[in-house]
Amino acid sequence: MKRKVQTMVAVYAASHFLVDFACAFLMFRSIAGAQDAYVYVLLYNFFAFAVQMPLGLLADRCNRNALFAACGCVLVAIAYGCAPALACVVLGLGNALFHIGGGVDILNHSESKSAALGIFVSPGAFGVYFGTILGSGSGAFTAYILAALLLFAALIFAMPRTSNNATVSLRGGRGVLFTAVCLFLVVCLRSYAGMTMNFAWKARWGIPFIFAVVFGKTLGGFAADRFGMMKTSVLSLGVAALLFFFSAMPLPGVIAVLLFNMTMPVTLWALAKRMPGAKGFSFGLLTFALFLGFLPVYLGAGHPPNVVWVFSAVAVLSLVLLTVGLRKVKP
Repeated sequence: MKRKVQTMVAVYAASHFLVDFACAFLMFRSIAGAQDAYVYVLLYNFFAFAVQMPLGLLADRCNRNALFAACGCVLVAIAYGCAPALACVVLGLGNALFHIGGGVDILNHSESKSAALGIFVSPGAFGVYFGTILGSGSGAFTAYILAALLLFAALIFAMPRTSNNATVSLRGGRGVLFTAVCLFLVVCLRSYAGMTMNFAWKARWGIPFIFAVVFGKTLGGFAADRFGMMKTSVLSLGVAALLFFFSAMPLPGVIAVLLFNMTMPVTLWALAKRMPGAKGFSFGLLTFALFLGFLPVYLGAGHPPNVVWVFSAVAVLSLVLLTVGLRKVKP
């Protein structure tokens, strides 16, 4: 990558950590213990993930990706001064705007490679993890969080204008709808599995677990560039399916989680490649899939604990859908 692109990716990746940290921190500090917390959690997730789809199409048309991302940081900061219900809406919108703006910018300037996308998306898991832990404690970090959000909003906005969106079009050639459905279902399955991975050893192996999630996404982008999307998907999901059978033990479980997460940048990059005139919409479509994967668990329909074969089945089904969906995606 060129130095300019490297700088942009670094700023967006650091901002991604901060935005997700700030969202998790506020949700657990002020929302989780509220009387209507059950409703508030749904409200936040709807605006943070489902609303990215229409916002993505708007970003495609506006061609002001950095502005979207910077405004997202500002909205997250504003949410800290709102009452719980409004805070969830503003916080979710801020999260959505940042992800769409940053994601489309990365896709536009990644030089037909997915490594930059993997670097961008992966720090978010760190942000959620540490934001949850610290948000469950005191609110002493609030002032620092707000200052950092405004600082990164300024940094993003001050970057050289990076938008280079193609002419907006939802067309993607023959078979694009089939590809979109396959990738959409893969992300739904990944979201559902991620929400239900409550292994008995997870509390003791919390740090290795979150590192597996983060570096799995990062590694997936680099592996796809080096070996191709198809080989990376087959190897990572195939081995993950095998290791999930032994995930009652921490080491094979952690490795399975790392491999399972390697396809995240692959799905995002592949759909954007098939829909070059609607990268924001394609990004938002897959985050809507994240929301749908969250809903069954939110409604209490998660699978029974310690039934590890379910994750193997999800990995195998994801592998089938992904290999079929990737057939018409050309590097």
